[in-house]
Amino acid sequence: MQSCHLAALTAALLFVAPTLADVTAPAEEIERPWTTNLYLENDLFGETDQNYTNGIRLSWVSPNLASYRNDPAVPDIVNKVNERLDKLLDFRQGLTRNVVVSVGQLMYTPENREARELLEDERPYAGYLYLGFGFHARTAERLDSAEVNLGIVGPAALGKQAQDLIHDLRDIDKFKGWDNQLRNEPTFQLVYENKLRLFKQPVAKGLQHDFISHAGIALGTVGSYLNAGGEYRIGWDLPEDFGTSAVRPGGDNSAPGAGDTRLLLTDKLLYGLHAFVSVDGRLVGNDIFLDGNTWRNSHSVDKEHLVADVSVGVSFLVRQWKISYGQVFRTREFRQQKHHHEYGSLSISYTW
Repeated sequence: MQSCHLAALTAALLFVAPTLADVTAPAEEIERPWTTNLYLENDLFGETDQNYTNGIRLSWVSPNLASYRNDPAVPDIVNKVNERLDKLLDFRQGLTRNVVVSVGQLMYTPENREARELLEDERPYAGYLYLGFGFHARTAERLDSAEVNLGIVGPAALGKQAQDLIHDLRDIDKFKGWDNQLRNEPTFQLVYENKLRLFKQPVAKGLQHDFISHAGIALGTVGSYLNAGGEYRIGWDLPEDFGTSAVRPGGDNSAPGAGDTRLLLTDKLLYGLHAFVSVDGRLVGNDIFLDGNTWRNSHSVDKEHLVADVSVGVSFLVRQWKISYGQVFRTREFRQQKHHHEYGSLSISYTW
């Protein structure tokens, strides 16, 4: 039912979009823009409350930097760290660079909310709280992202408290087995992802489409994997970014590039609208949310090593805002899981 509603909404918006996208006006460009992103993923959008049940992240993307080494737009301590990274990423001409700082929380629960005892055949309760530092090197057609995430799993990640608060606000029954969650443990993860805009072409009446591929690797105690996939977009005034952002590592890619209408300041409204379909496949090595604690004994389940996500949605641009919603379908993540998982992914981006 949720998917049918989303498809109907997408079709309706795409029908009226040409009348919005044709608005143009002389405008001043924002100098050295920052972008702030808010991401919310929750399986209540899929009418469930289990497995990957909630994810939230807030991030800040710096203005384009001439280099990572000495730029007044970021603090001195960031410049000092960046100087070491610049040599790794400075391998192409015409690069622009961005620094990304993010904070996020994920939570996972079993299917059975009533049981207080340990559920051997269901995934562990887990909360994850983290701070991330990312570095982007980009041209018009390519984005390279390097990311370091430092965090903690266990009660200190406040997963139970966050879920109980939301359930209280929405008058939903609480999960009763949080005493069985993963134990406190510091975590780290290193992530690299490459994105390529393989084509961007006009279709008809201002309609455009493009395709953005991605491939990456992650190493760390939180999770290690190889991933690859892509996103197809079709609509009016496609943004000059690298796709629809998600809470997953390496998913922060909505900062506008040169020519994006979000960089324009004008008294007249500038609109953009597009639909998207994205796919991401992962070959999983370790996953702390299924394997259990790395350094301590804890509950675990037998994970699937091949996992895929398919997302279908719509994205809307108006002035400095980009708002996207996608319905995500994820294959089974562990052998005892009865069926695939479904959740909604909402992202709100503001350039200033």
